[in-house]
Amino acid sequence: MQLKPEMMAFRFTLNIIFISVAVSLVLAADTLTDPQTFLYFAYGSNLLKERLQLNNPSATRHCVAKLQDYELVFGNHKGVESKRWHGGVASIEPSGRGTVWGVVWRINTAHMTHLDRQEGVRSGVYSPVSVNVLSHGHILTCRTYIMNSRVQALPSPHYLKVIMMGAEQNRLPKAYQDKLKSIKTNKYDGSLPVMDEVCAALKNSKKKKSQPV
Repeated sequence: MQLKPEMMAFRFTLNIIFISVAVSLVLAADTLTDPQTFLYFAYGSNLLKERLQLNNPSATRHCVAKLQDYELVFGNHKGVESKRWHGGVASIEPSGRGTVWGVVWRINTAHMTHLDRQEGVRSGVYSPVSVNVLSHGHILTCRTYIMNSRVQALPSPHYLKVIMMGAEQNRLPKAYQDKLKSIKTNKYDGSLPVMDEVCAALKNSKKKKSQPV
């Protein structure tokens, strides 16, 4: 028996609704049932799994989310250039019309100090803050970081490349990826040890994926 087009469309709509509700329920339940972990919203180089896991190996991808009424900016703490990335690094600032897309990672609470150390919390470079991000219609409360005493500065091509790789890896909206690609850099063309580490981690990750199970 062949279903009428109206019935097929109705069933398709029901399936979409069911999937959306299921995803929301999973997100809601997952944030409430694991007190030994915390949610971290990444918007900069930590979008890329291999970069984040250099210092935070317990990090696992939770979902893609957006932070509304904020914008992505670049700069250096008190104007002191980042030795790690040789240029400005990412932060977020309130903006009435802005939206920052990112990735929500789940990390062991015991390893929070690792992330704080990476973000220079102890030396006052960044401050941890709590933000509400939106994913599949569900609000998640996450830890993230905002730079203190930011002086605007262009990022290095290396740093921006890692951000763009992370955006592509996690399939952030194409319009947002295009916006990232349009960001100007300081055109630094020297080598960076952290970039070598990221490239090595990416190579190892690809090797593991290619190995038979």
